[in-house]
Amino acid sequence: MSDGALREWEGRTWEEVDGKVRCLVCPRKCVIPEGERGFCRVRENRDGELVLLIHGKVSTAVPDPIEKKPLFHYKPGTDVFSLGTVGCNFRCRHCQNWQISQAGPEEVPLEEWPPERIVGAAKRTGCESVAFTYNEPIIGLEYTLETFEACREEGLGCVYVTNGFATRRTAKILGEVLDAANVDLKAFTEDFYRDVAKAWLKPVLRTCKIWKDMGVHVELTTLVIPGYNDSEEEARRIARWIRKELGPDTPWHVSRFHPDYRMLDVPPTPVETIEKFVEIGYEEGLYYVYAGNVPGHKYENTYCPECKEPVVVRRGFSIVKMHVTDDFHCEHCDAELHFVT
Repeated sequence: MSDGALREWEGRTWEEVDGKVRCLVCPRKCVIPEGERGFCRVRENRDGELVLLIHGKVSTAVPDPIEKKPLFHYKPGTDVFSLGTVGCNFRCRHCQNWQISQAGPEEVPLEEWPPERIVGAAKRTGCESVAFTYNEPIIGLEYTLETFEACREEGLGCVYVTNGFATRRTAKILGEVLDAANVDLKAFTEDFYRDVAKAWLKPVLRTCKIWKDMGVHVELTTLVIPGYNDSEEEARRIARWIRKELGPDTPWHVSRFHPDYRMLDVPPTPVETIEKFVEIGYEEGLYYVYAGNVPGHKYENTYCPECKEPVVVRRGFSIVKMHVTDDFHCEHCDAELHFVT
């Protein structure tokens, strides 16, 4: 982390407002009375100061394949030390990690994981990077910044798996320290964000653009839910926005929904719908579009944007075969491929 990032966030994640505190981390900007918490359940007004209740506390800490995040173009084939805490600034009805994301710190067993322990565990397990994932990392901003400072000192990559719901300032602070992020672009309408996630879309799009402009490697994931965000029109709008605002080399993961949490009455996404979304992504000029939650599908593979031959063959989270040169060009036609190592 740069000294500038430290100066920017330190002591400025909240402000006093008429005897209450206003959190400045996400766009909700919760105004929190004494003894109460913000929408995320983990930021509390304690004696007139905003306290992060999950600082140094973790619900999950495991090595994962980087492809599981999913990040297909960042350090492919490596492992990432993955951490989750509790809480979220969304209320997604279909959340697949609801046991921790929709819980407060008293409701889930948490273990102390200071930054030095995280770095040590990552190195012992052969991980090349550290990711905050499973629940929303933005709400634990101070903890993630301190951890990433320690990671950078040891040459470890810094990764977020996030809904991207940050203020402009928070996004810029994180842009200084993140190497890669998978942002969950849940849909492309404010109606979906309001009705299904209890949030709004525009800050998410802004975060993606800020990070891309700052040099963070960004990949996007859209979980396609039957009857909610599965129209061809929505697919085209998303793909066109990605190409125009983030660039055609930005990977887009289109994932299959399965019933969970408060959407148990919604059927799984037909594989044909996922295939159509992927094909629309390619038609709209994106270089890399992937089918998620469909193990063994051809659209798990990376294809060369020029010759269209497979250059990375995957099954699930495993790389089966690579046809890529040491400097990440296509072995078939020598076209440049877009990977970060």
